[in-house]
Amino acid sequence: MAYSFFLDGVLLPVTPGSLQIKIKNQNKTVSLLNEGEVNFLKLPGLSEVQFDALLPQVSYPFGNGGRQPADYYLSLLERLKTGKKPFQFIVSRATQGGKLLFDTNMKVSLEDYEISEDAEELGTDVKVRVSLKQYRDFGTKTVTLEQPKTPDGTPAAAVTQERAAETAPQPKTYTVQKGDCLWNIAKKHCGDGTKWKELAGLNADKIVNPNLIYPGQVLTLP
Repeated sequence: MAYSFFLDGVLLPVTPGSLQIKIKNQNKTVSLLNEGEVNFLKLPGLSEVQFDALLPQVSYPFGNGGRQPADYYLSLLERLKTGKKPFQFIVSRATQGGKLLFDTNMKVSLEDYEISEDAEELGTDVKVRVSLKQYRDFGTKTVTLEQPKTPDGTPAAAVTQERAAETAPQPKTYTVQKGDCLWNIAKKHCGDGTKWKELAGLNADKIVNPNLIYPGQVLTLP
């Protein structure tokens, strides 16, 4: 069977001999009182991919025809590691007769890679162990709240506040006339002459002596 491995559209020079894809889930098993164990099914987790790849410094008959040296692919791995962007990982499978089989095509991130050099086993070639993790696109949701408006386009809240200000109760006042006294004013406007003390206290900033009030003074009524 023929394999072709692509990282971000770049064909690996030598097809890895093995590939491990771990399909993860996030189900959770808990123990309930008098019910035993139950399994809560959740959305699947992110799949993990791992493989070893040979990066040759010379052309081999079993290679994919790539003429780039090992450092070209090492630079690619470093760019994918530090670029903070996901990329496509594709494995194309076909029989020796050229019949296409299933493909692996997923968006992934490069989690880490390990470089191995062994002069006795590899000569000048380099071997890397690559770990990938599936990537899912996501985004945040925003909500825009529109303020209700009146038919003329004015914000309803502003109209409500304005009307509330217009209808707010105004304090009652009385202008002292010649011959007035606090007793008579309290009796006439408060319904009880004995409230003259309350009237005097409410106007303490104007009345120094309750027995002395003067025409023209504006008193605040309870």
